[in-house]
Amino acid sequence: MRLLTLNDFDLKGKTIFLRVDMNCPIDPNTMEISGTKRIEEATTTINAIKDSKLVVASHQGRVGNKDYTGMEKHAKVLEKLLNRKIKYVQDIIGEAAQTEIKNLKDGDILLLDNLRLCAEENYEFSPADAAKTIMVKRLEKLFDLCVLDSFPSAHRSHPSIVGFAHVLPACAGKIVEREVRKLDEIMTVAKAPHVIVLGGSKVDDRLEAIKMLIKKGRADHVLLTGLIGNVFMRAQGRIRAPLGIKREEEIVAKAHALIGEYPDVFSTPVDVAVDKDGSRVELDVRDLSREDTIYDLGPKTVDYYNKLISGAGTVFISGPPGYFEKEEFSFGTKGILEGIANSMATTIVSGGHLTSALKRYGLIDKINHISTAGGALVLYMTGETLPMIQVLEEAAQRHRSK
Repeated sequence: MRLLTLNDFDLKGKTIFLRVDMNCPIDPNTMEISGTKRIEEATTTINAIKDSKLVVASHQGRVGNKDYTGMEKHAKVLEKLLNRKIKYVQDIIGEAAQTEIKNLKDGDILLLDNLRLCAEENYEFSPADAAKTIMVKRLEKLFDLCVLDSFPSAHRSHPSIVGFAHVLPACAGKIVEREVRKLDEIMTVAKAPHVIVLGGSKVDDRLEAIKMLIKKGRADHVLLTGLIGNVFMRAQGRIRAPLGIKREEEIVAKAHALIGEYPDVFSTPVDVAVDKDGSRVELDVRDLSREDTIYDLGPKTVDYYNKLISGAGTVFISGPPGYFEKEEFSFGTKGILEGIANSMATTIVSGGHLTSALKRYGLIDKINHISTAGGALVLYMTGETLPMIQVLEEAAQRHRSK
């Protein structure tokens, strides 16, 4: 293992900063946590750290978005999952947080408030500059070890991701250890043709990643679904109505340029399902009206995509192909996941929504690797060195050269 792990340190009696990713979906109407998958994943490393003073930190949402909240509810969920007392402080770097950290006893767990309430955590820095932020300067002296276990955030260079690890002994948590080990193994044996299936609602940061995957020979076919599929269909002129997303014209123009540069790589849906008076109605894409909202793939698209998947050497899917939470719009997600699970390819599934879908359809055991990450995983597959992995590698070199 090129990174240090928890096994490389004597943790007893140490004060440990543990950066996890407990960024959960939040119901915008009730502001309650609507999915606890990320918190459940965080318990793996927390349970492995026993007789230490443990300080857990995560972000939640983005400034200005509806899911931007404090971490008090996360603390209650974590307490229930661990069946251990969780201390919670409505602070990150102030006197209240520092006092709580100093007063911890062995076996105690403290959860800090949403890291992004601290302005610096909303910006990206080099590791050296991140180490000079107020966040790191105020807290570093209180910690003996930094444990990074936030693989979904591994492509970000925020102070909590790269700053503490630059100045403290640092190692990978259980999730990062598992992800890196498994992905390195898969990338070594991955065979062409590489089929990428992209869906979900995140579009902007995917466009650059798609281009990199194609350039690095990791995407021979890109099968588009969900909102990103709609963006490419708009770029093709097959959807005429505006999609209502931020910076839409700029994003559609980027998609149009990608299609022009790689005309044989991209596939978009030929038929879709829309909602008509509460019922599923399947339409040829050419028959879409400006009022129609797409909720799922149609059967012709699922068949066509599954033919390409069946001939693949490696398949990677990120983001659900449809609004599978509603039974009438689960056809595309179920069909594509079944096609992937039954293929002879090496298979990688990304993100919490698809993990839930795999469980629902009983397909978990048929997938080679299920990752906790989305954007970070796509970048990892291009061969890019992610900021979190870079600082962990540098920390390992420092440790081994002592």
